[in-house]
Amino acid sequence: MAIQDPGETGQAFPTAPDIYSEPTRKVGPGWITAVLLTNLGINAVLFASLQVLLAQQSQSFDAANKEAVLALATGFGAAVSLVANPIAGALSDRTTSRLGRRVPWVLGGTILAFAALLMLSGAPNIAVMVIGWCLVQAGCNGAYAAVTATIPDKVPTLQRGQVGGLAAMGQTVGIVFGVVLANLAGGFVLGYIYCAVFLAASIVAFLVKGRDTPLDPALRPPFVWGRFLKSFYISPAKYPDFGWAWLTRFLVNLGNNLFTLYLFFFLQDAVGHTDPAAGVLILTGIYAVMVMITAVVGGPWSDRLGRRKPFVIASAVTIATASLLVAFWPSWPMALVAAAVLGAGFGMFLAVDFALLTQVLPSAADRGKDLGVINVANSLPQVFAPLVAAPVVLYLGGYTALFVLAAVVGLLGAVFVVKIKGVQ
Repeated sequence: MAIQDPGETGQAFPTAPDIYSEPTRKVGPGWITAVLLTNLGINAVLFASLQVLLAQQSQSFDAANKEAVLALATGFGAAVSLVANPIAGALSDRTTSRLGRRVPWVLGGTILAFAALLMLSGAPNIAVMVIGWCLVQAGCNGAYAAVTATIPDKVPTLQRGQVGGLAAMGQTVGIVFGVVLANLAGGFVLGYIYCAVFLAASIVAFLVKGRDTPLDPALRPPFVWGRFLKSFYISPAKYPDFGWAWLTRFLVNLGNNLFTLYLFFFLQDAVGHTDPAAGVLILTGIYAVMVMITAVVGGPWSDRLGRRKPFVIASAVTIATASLLVAFWPSWPMALVAAAVLGAGFGMFLAVDFALLTQVLPSAADRGKDLGVINVANSLPQVFAPLVAAPVVLYLGGYTALFVLAAVVGLLGAVFVVKIKGVQ
């Protein structure tokens, strides 16, 4: 058995079948729990910081310009996350530790994020805050890239919907728990410390259960910078299924981000809600509950049927339906319905689309790198959504036009997934 080296130069390297062959043995509840907890811990840290702690800290440094300070920190952090995830995934593919390829990166990323969170808790100025947040993003994304790659490493194809659904549930619970953790702390100093401790505790099970077969150093391709950098471009012409899957994920995530970005202002200005902040909290809670339900149900359902595309198409249509509901009937009762519909669609999408993606990866030897490239499709919509949404709301039709656009973008995701040929 042989694989191509990362530079696709035509030179082949022998591989160990137990590392690169498709797994056939189902993983047990202990291993699944370890992955779920790691996902939960990483997302709790990221969203506690993004939604609460960084805003509090920005205000403490410069109350008059808190929005600009927060934008500075989150902007640099987003740039770091776009780079850190695929690079960490690629380097984990090449790791020859006795602990396996992925565990060292989960451990190392957690140590970096832990130290950076403590740095943030005592940051004396804005510059240190920005640097600290960038390091948190680097550490968390490095750990996330590695733990994500363990799923195609260890989980057989017909169990990936189940595991993907549970991982999505861990992600959603982590987002909610992170906000709860930040509020319990009563301030950003203790908040960052709580997050650091929780993150460290969340990976303990993975350090025990997540070990895989070590990569023999003799089987690792030589490292050449040019080949390494070139490997991050995955040709859509050569790997069309991967290209269509990447585009589908990008579009559905963009549609979801367009829906949620201005939710506060939509409730305030279009619906006339008396307390839009409380309204957003209620809608987010409904959304999160539905994500968890459909992620856990939809993933195993697709496993049993051995089909992915019908579920992805149905979820994209469901997400688009939620956008159209509030576009044409902007009221509080309809917003409640739309939140449930959006969560139902996105939960199924998170579980089943991830399973589909693991089946179109170009190379078993590059799973970490390729999934890191896929994760860019999760992050880029967070950058594009504000650039697209602001002019639409201000100049091109307001919130009705924004939600119709979100529906159209999501439906395009459903169209393009049909073009994937290697997965049913």
